[in-house]
Amino acid sequence: MKKLLAFGASNSSDSINKQLAKYASGLFKDVTVDLLDLNDYEMPIYSKDREKAAGIPQLAHDFYQKIGDADFVLISFAENNGNYTTAFKNILDWMSRINGKTFQEKPMLLLATSPGARGGSSVLDIAVKRMPFQGGVVKGSFSLPSFNENFDAGNGIINPDLKNQLTEIVNSIEI
Repeated sequence: MKKLLAFGASNSSDSINKQLAKYASGLFKDVTVDLLDLNDYEMPIYSKDREKAAGIPQLAHDFYQKIGDADFVLISFAENNGNYTTAFKNILDWMSRINGKTFQEKPMLLLATSPGARGGSSVLDIAVKRMPFQGGVVKGSFSLPSFNENFDAGNGIINPDLKNQLTEIVNSIEI
């Protein structure tokens, strides 16, 4: 059975992007899902001096290995000031010191959501353009606007048009 690695790129304890990542990963058939929490990978803020003094933290190696062990990566991006969260960016920075092709040529689905009408579209646009340079093979992307109006914890995406959009994207991807 294929392995799907999924996470919300946020360290919020009630991350709406982690909720979306969990929901979306459940739409894939015949996969084993490994849902990560970025809080389990908290490291010092990357700096060249810290790397020189103590090396690359084991948690960066562990996260990198999780990607290596996966057949597919699904990330739902939270947006902070129009960009990645500090929590995600720090993990990415540390892993890039192991290998600049951080995502190891893995196919990926990139998502984003926010409480606002743009649904994290700024960070999603950045990620879609950036991930190929980091070794990710982007197979699709989806933004869920107005999370609180379009998502229910028990039922997932409740807007039929948006639900169909994501389902079509998932169904078009072979893992």
